[in-house]
Amino acid sequence: MAAPKKRRAPAGGQGRPGRSLALILIAMVALTSGMFLADQPTPRLGIDLAGGTSITLEAKSEPGQESAINKTNMDTAVQIMERRVNGLGVSEAEVQTQGDRNIIVNIPKGTNSAQAREQVGTTAKLYFRPVLTVAQGTPTPEPSASSSGKPTPSGSPSAPTADKGKTSATPNASATTQGRAVTGALKADATPTPKASNKPKADTTPSASAADEAAAAKLQKQFAALDCSSKASRSKAAQGVKPTDTVVACSSEGDAKYVLGPAQVSGTDVDSAKAAIDQTNGQWIVQMEFTKGGAKKFQKITGQLAQQQSPQNQFAIALDGEVVSAPSVRTALSANAEISGSFTQQSAEDLANVLSYGALPLSFKEQSVTTVTAALGGEQLQAGLIAGAIGLALVVIYLVAYYRGLAFIALLSLLASGILTYTLMSLLGPAIGFALNLPAVCGAIVAIGITADSFIVYFERVRDEIREGRTLRPAVERAWPRARRTILVSDFVSFLAAAVLFVVTVGKVQGFAFTLGLTTLLDVVVVFLFTKPVMTLMARTKFFAGGHPWSGLDPKRLGAKPPLRRSRRVNAPTDPKEA
Repeated sequence: MAAPKKRRAPAGGQGRPGRSLALILIAMVALTSGMFLADQPTPRLGIDLAGGTSITLEAKSEPGQESAINKTNMDTAVQIMERRVNGLGVSEAEVQTQGDRNIIVNIPKGTNSAQAREQVGTTAKLYFRPVLTVAQGTPTPEPSASSSGKPTPSGSPSAPTADKGKTSATPNASATTQGRAVTGALKADATPTPKASNKPKADTTPSASAADEAAAAKLQKQFAALDCSSKASRSKAAQGVKPTDTVVACSSEGDAKYVLGPAQVSGTDVDSAKAAIDQTNGQWIVQMEFTKGGAKKFQKITGQLAQQQSPQNQFAIALDGEVVSAPSVRTALSANAEISGSFTQQSAEDLANVLSYGALPLSFKEQSVTTVTAALGGEQLQAGLIAGAIGLALVVIYLVAYYRGLAFIALLSLLASGILTYTLMSLLGPAIGFALNLPAVCGAIVAIGITADSFIVYFERVRDEIREGRTLRPAVERAWPRARRTILVSDFVSFLAAAVLFVVTVGKVQGFAFTLGLTTLLDVVVVFLFTKPVMTLMARTKFFAGGHPWSGLDPKRLGAKPPLRRSRRVNAPTDPKEA
């Protein structure tokens, strides 16, 4: 006699629903605990809900560099701006491109939002240039050419000569390098450095070409007319200059102006920078460490400057064309240097911040600045929540009226989905900088319909099986494979739409797409690990298995067919004795 075959579980059967429920409950407890341990009990709010400032920056094309405005440089600028703002502790800020030339910076209201606004568009192009001439920041009479002041072949101008033969010039705060200060009046007729290499030359200077003389005369005229007391003039003086040019520049405070030789070291040679207090005088300074290649270049230029007389033994630290410090050099330096001046703690930290994260590859100008009040966003959020509550209430009413007892399972599933969504939004704030804005709230409201749709698909499959005459327990298991395929296809389409929307859009619409995609994924998790196991357990109870009229699974109410019974044929005996 053959051994009886083991009865297979119905397709899609789940023998141990308790394991799935335990898994999702552990996940909910872990996420909730992590939310409170991270001291983030609520999601971070975006600028439209918290208030703040929205800045639109437009990229400017430098002369001869129109092709520099491209996607690569724009993306690099966004990354640098994000690091600068995050370095100030404003991690909720949003920085993103808009179109081909614009960058939108949303800075939520906070203690560092003002400093962040100042730094986002700062180009932070840093160069170390030798000082050729220094004078007071106000315009001076145009000098007359003299035999001792002829320009050099490199185009370096002679120093302007004031009426009294001397100009009192105090550089932008007595700058120091390793504790050595530059003080006192500087002679206006100091001999400029002969070449960009700053190597000492003989007293005789070769005659310059006509082009060099014209360039030197033009530079002298610019230097004499430069008025550093005006911020607009200081900015204009730095426009269109190249690292290889001999240029005029102002101090950042506007109290001194300079003629500077070609750049010898750039900001890309700086490895790191930090604000610190000078132990000798208690003033704030910025300490810099150079890269290996930068240290070699810095050692070379400081070694050459140490052989010069004042002011040509100074090197100017020019940030975005303005001289933030002009320290003198008495000996060669290498791996590190200090920038000192009239720094406050905040200004020193700001400068260290922009130096640490590098220079922007493009120049930007503010196109618009908009202040967003939290009151307006709060009113809109309240209206959105009311709309969401109304929508949820309508869904609940529909479920109760149509599915009766099954509505209890649906509400438990919605609660589980809500807990997972809320805790993940709270944790994603400090983790990836996610901020809940109004479009994101709309995405969460739309997700209610997506989640409810998954329940309805499964419930209807179960009810179809009961209409075919099957009892509840096999109906639950047989309905699951077909419902599962439909749910996965529907959620895949929703997630694909959210992903495409996230990729092709910018700004706040991405918040809607992100939330929609997140809740769609959570819908799959909840249906597989919560709704199906709960349905399996409920099918074992008398209330649902017995087809109570309020269970939503009453066979009579559903119009179930009579149970399908197979007739078993019995062969009639042919021999009367066998009968």
